[in-house]
Amino acid sequence: MLLRALELVFFFYFASHIPITLFIDLQALLPEHVFPQAFKDVLRWYASEFRDPMVLDPPVWFKSFIFCEALVQLPFFPVAAYAFFKGGCRWIRTPAILYSVHVATSLIPILSHVLLYNFPLAPHPGPQTSKERWALVSIYAPYLIIPLMLLLTMLFSSTYNSVSPSAKASSKSKKRK
Repeated sequence: MLLRALELVFFFYFASHIPITLFIDLQALLPEHVFPQAFKDVLRWYASEFRDPMVLDPPVWFKSFIFCEALVQLPFFPVAAYAFFKGGCRWIRTPAILYSVHVATSLIPILSHVLLYNFPLAPHPGPQTSKERWALVSIYAPYLIIPLMLLLTMLFSSTYNSVSPSAKASSKSKKRK
């Protein structure tokens, strides 16, 4: 029951990440004219509301993470969404481990930047108070927490971490010969 609940969390995480990447995150890499005004407005609202200047004026290192998101992660999102919607797909284990380690690792510099960097006030003000910093951390935190939950599930769940019955039978027959 708990495993199925986690699988559904992973499904919604990956399924929701597709439009977020396509319509919001990729604005940091692609020319402005590619996106409809409504998506540009959503990004500006978010940046203003949560004082996240990285999305409007991304540093090169942040762009490199978005590039990885577009090139590596985006093709994986529908595959992972399918696997976790279906549930119990052992073949997702290794790609999910690779994804979760990559994303969790990339969140360390992002969260460090949010918490420790002294953001300039203009042209796109970043968080200045502890409250503003923690509000922005709360936006990024699910992209650390859920991949860590995914990693732990893939490593410790008997459904994803055990040898399949057919592989066990094949292994036993090889030992007999």
